[in-house]
Amino acid sequence: MLLIYNCEPPEPGDPGFAEALARVNAFADECRRRGVFVSGHPLQPEHTATTVSVRDGRTLTTDGPFAETHEHLGGAYVLDCRNLDEALELAALCPLAELGSI
Repeated sequence: MLLIYNCEPPEPGDPGFAEALARVNAFADECRRRGVFVSGHPLQPEHTATTVSVRDGRTLTTDGPFAETHEHLGGAYVLDCRNLDEALELAALCPLAELGSI
């Protein structure tokens, strides 16, 4: 699984959005061409999160992620790679690695 951290790609309407989307789609197409693509899922930005915890039987909800969060998960690709080397190669090919980390 390629986990995408700290990546804030352009939003629709932003300059560079079309190019960023084309690069991400090309990466997914390359994974499909190799026969390793299982699925890919972007997540909503961290400001849309709600954190749930239960303490002493009481459910607590907080808007947003934990205050101490330094990284946020932006999405994931599930790939069925032959080995770790292929997974690392594809992680480096993922254009989102240029914005965050995989």
